[in-house]
Amino acid sequence: MTVCAIEPATEHEDGAGRAGCAITADGCYAARLALAGDSFFPERWTLDGPEPYAVPLPGNQPEEPGTEVQPLSDGRVLIHRLVEGRHAFSLLYPTGPGTGELALGTVDRPDGDTRLRLLPPAPGGERAYALAVGPRSTAVWRVAGGAFGPERLAEVPGRCSGGVWLDREGRMLALDRETGGRTKAVVVDLERGGEMSPLLQITAESDDRVLLADPDSGLLLIRSDAPSPGRDRLGWGVLGSTLPVRFPDCLRLADCAVTPFAIQPGQMLTPEGCAVALRIDGALGSWVGVWRPAERQVHHFPAPEGWLTGSGLWTADGVLRLPYATRAVPCGVAGLRAPGQERRPEGLGVHLPESRPRDVGVRPPEGPGVRPPADPTNTTGPGGSPAACGGLPFSFGPMAGGRPAAAAGTTAPGGPGTPAAPRPVPLRQAPLGRLVTK
Repeated sequence: MTVCAIEPATEHEDGAGRAGCAITADGCYAARLALAGDSFFPERWTLDGPEPYAVPLPGNQPEEPGTEVQPLSDGRVLIHRLVEGRHAFSLLYPTGPGTGELALGTVDRPDGDTRLRLLPPAPGGERAYALAVGPRSTAVWRVAGGAFGPERLAEVPGRCSGGVWLDREGRMLALDRETGGRTKAVVVDLERGGEMSPLLQITAESDDRVLLADPDSGLLLIRSDAPSPGRDRLGWGVLGSTLPVRFPDCLRLADCAVTPFAIQPGQMLTPEGCAVALRIDGALGSWVGVWRPAERQVHHFPAPEGWLTGSGLWTADGVLRLPYATRAVPCGVAGLRAPGQERRPEGLGVHLPESRPRDVGVRPPEGPGVRPPADPTNTTGPGGSPAACGGLPFSFGPMAGGRPAAAAGTTAPGGPGTPAAPRPVPLRQAPLGRLVTK
């Protein structure tokens, strides 16, 4: 399962809490900072059983709104607090009616300009990492899973953001590094002393960021202003391929922000067939989009009521699971089958008590402006017409010993009859094979 979501802990709209949550890479556990009245407390969700359920993990006093939580694969929850000018890390776990806490240690906060935040859950779920961004450099810390408490693993020149895992071992970390007024994605090898290599450079003047990655297929979702200087666009490429990076027109929605948050796993050697979940934010709220690189349109779906916005995970067989919380259902997961799977799209299967109407959990945006269609089988873009995909002749560099590069002039992803992509221009970077193969 591929997941990505950590929302600010201050986004709450009702007593059940509406902030996003962090989900383990295997999809078994989730954790969030929930709200009861005016007090915040950590909460762990178990997702791998027949029905999801939540376990509250309150401490001796309410948590601050900026506190971060992250689940581990053994069911414990990492919590990151700011205590007396230090970043303190502990593991929380249920102990009958109470909450057990194991202190892991602290990281100094040298000045007010340094920001430390947790990175997305690492593959394997046994370790957790944090990024400390200073004025001139960025440090990668292992804050859980080490032998002696928090440990600095790497120091990267420049200010870094993002954080995407490129492999199943939790070794290769992609960061967006800002230097000289430009942002480029780099790879940090955490098992070679933080050795850094360039990952993505489309043009010398563009800002190029990696948003999501799927280790199975090599699919990467990127954001860059290379196609339209000064305006970021969503694009996709394949790690180690010489095919060009593409920037589909169907991912450009007027007056809406589009953010990918999960990629369907298990699609070996078929990155163009991976379903990608999109968070779409407009003036009337947020909803869910589903798109595949091989298609020329985005499928729009209403989000479940109480969606922990921007959170979700795919199963390998193409079901998007969206966690949500309302007063009536404090711990729920809605299931959406991706269009194009073997079975007909089923819409949102919300787990609700039998006494409640089955459509209570679905709340599409209403009113004028851009909005998703009510029919989940509608595959057209906003306005009713499919949007064509565009491409640029830029590419990720070849991966030595990795996936074979497609020959120039071959048919581009999208099926027979699709014009072949222009001949790619290799990236100015070190070969990726040294980084991503054993």
